[in-house]
Amino acid sequence: MATSTTTLQEPFVELSHWNRNRSSNKEANETIPRFSRENSGPDGEDVVIQQLLPADGGPAAWRLLIAAFVFEALLWGFPISFGVFQDYYSKQPEFEGSSQIALVGTMAQGLCYLGAPLSAMLTKRFPKYHRQQIWVGWPICIGGLVAASFTSSVGGLIATQGVMYGLGFIILTYPIICMIDEWWIQRKGMAFGIVACSSGASGAVMPFITSALLEKYGYKTTLQATAVAMVLLTGPLMPLLKGRLPPSEQSAIARVNWSFLKKPLFYIYALATLIQSLGFFFPAIYLPTYATALGLSATEGALILAIMSVSQTLGQFAVGFMTDKKFPVTGLVMGCSLMATIAVLAIWGLAKSLGLLILFSIIYGFFASAFSPLRVGMGRAVSDDPSAVVATYAILSFCQGIGNVLVGPISSVLLSQRSILDEYAISRFRNVVIFTGGSMILSGIVVIPWMLWPRQKGAGSSPG
Repeated sequence: MATSTTTLQEPFVELSHWNRNRSSNKEANETIPRFSRENSGPDGEDVVIQQLLPADGGPAAWRLLIAAFVFEALLWGFPISFGVFQDYYSKQPEFEGSSQIALVGTMAQGLCYLGAPLSAMLTKRFPKYHRQQIWVGWPICIGGLVAASFTSSVGGLIATQGVMYGLGFIILTYPIICMIDEWWIQRKGMAFGIVACSSGASGAVMPFITSALLEKYGYKTTLQATAVAMVLLTGPLMPLLKGRLPPSEQSAIARVNWSFLKKPLFYIYALATLIQSLGFFFPAIYLPTYATALGLSATEGALILAIMSVSQTLGQFAVGFMTDKKFPVTGLVMGCSLMATIAVLAIWGLAKSLGLLILFSIIYGFFASAFSPLRVGMGRAVSDDPSAVVATYAILSFCQGIGNVLVGPISSVLLSQRSILDEYAISRFRNVVIFTGGSMILSGIVVIPWMLWPRQKGAGSSPG
């Protein structure tokens, strides 16, 4: 006997087409428990009626958000704290002198950016397999750390701690993002803000733990201990990672309004994002090494990274709030780029003490990290369509990933082999500092033509 799903009238949701009509039913599903029953339809069909658990609150929604917070804090917090490993690897005999060490961290992070469009598309295309995606990506991540502990070459670290880890993370992260999107509707900004905070919170703690483990036990034991800790801390949370909406039997990619591709402003934003990304990642990777060259301890180097992580979290919240309040996105791009440039060229380049490096990490972390929340504002500036905002976000993430992956090759050209404390950026990092500052200011300059370009009033979607 055939079975069909009924179309429920308000205040219910039409479950069989949720992905197409979800935006028009946001208020429809706030306080309804899930259950299902079968009735006989007019044509003798079995009619299955399904209802949903409450959104924007309730035990299930909070359990999912807590699990997502922990996954993000541990699995994304690890690669963004790679600067501690960078400093350690550069002093080990088997890796010393290699100009490719930075590729380990940049590949782990870069794949998460470069793979964003493809991962988002596949996650949307196969909603029935979200949990299976997580079960595939999770062991790849952890396996990458275990495999890295058995390698003794930079190439092996790039393949395991870099590529393998990054691949696993991008496979598992977008299903979790989709689950958050389902459970949190009216309070979506709060939910994603909490998850975004997690990496900053872990970034304030993880460098100290990692640095202490590396100094006492070496990288092999540290990687194995990290893998075990991730299994113990995230494994029990796997059952909590569940979507709110029933998976569609006929998967379909949501329609996207691609008209933003015809707007010059989108390409200006994409170019600004790409240019900014070329220099953005250098401080997080090289600050511990820079601190060591000044005679500071590994713990002090970890402290600098921790402070930068906290500052990044505050900056992302502040800039995200301003974009929600309709501050001009182009003006925010220029202002943040200018402040980041000043921090790099006037503070980092002249820093010869822990105090100045901490000051740099606060200012740079706050303003340079702003391009992440600005991607949402950029999407709104080029299109009013919510689906287009998601598409622009993925494309701009891809642009940032290009710069991330290029950090390794670029740094191998820019870094000098000798350190002279009395010279600008202690000589060894002079080219890195100048390149980073140049990319920051140029990312702000490229948006100036849009502010000067005459255009019809009201043509844009929102203040650009």
